[in-house]
Amino acid sequence: MPNNIEYMINISKTARNTRIHRRIHKVVSITFVFFLLIIGITAILLAWKKEMKLIPKTQTTKVENPGDWISLEQMIITGQAFMRDSIGKSDLIDRVDVRPDKGIAKIVFKKHFTEIQIDGFSGEVLSVKQRNSDLVEKIHDGSILDFLFDSDSENSKIIYSTLTSFGLIFLCITGFYLWYNPRKMKKFKKKPEM
Repeated sequence: MPNNIEYMINISKTARNTRIHRRIHKVVSITFVFFLLIIGITAILLAWKKEMKLIPKTQTTKVENPGDWISLEQMIITGQAFMRDSIGKSDLIDRVDVRPDKGIAKIVFKKHFTEIQIDGFSGEVLSVKQRNSDLVEKIHDGSILDFLFDSDSENSKIIYSTLTSFGLIFLCITGFYLWYNPRKMKKFKKKPEM
């Protein structure tokens, strides 16, 4: 008889815990479903960015017998002048990616997603393209809000990433118990009665 009471208490506790986990799981999943879908979709896009042509193809130098590189400063001046005068967009630079094996430098701008590729030997502008992968990356990590509000802080990114990560962790934990507790209750039921 004591085993019967213990059995009923174990089943009751496990059932109650399962209901609690189910409620938590439901609230967290409904709250974060949109954000988790965005993270999932953008993660796929970032993994396939080359295949989907979300980043411009890297050009190579047009100089037949390359000698010395022009200075990085000259490439920056050329890129900024081209962006400002020919394209009419902000010339504020975010970063310069130098590719010695290709003989080029890529200049990426801060206020938009344009990339200019400049020949490292002649200083010629080889390519001006949109970097869609940078936009997708900003959506993925939440920094798109900082970009849109022209903020130098990363507060939106930090808050977004932290909240969605905690949401995903809670979903994993509660999801595990939603899987595990019914198996635990079956195990209790299979125990022979005394």
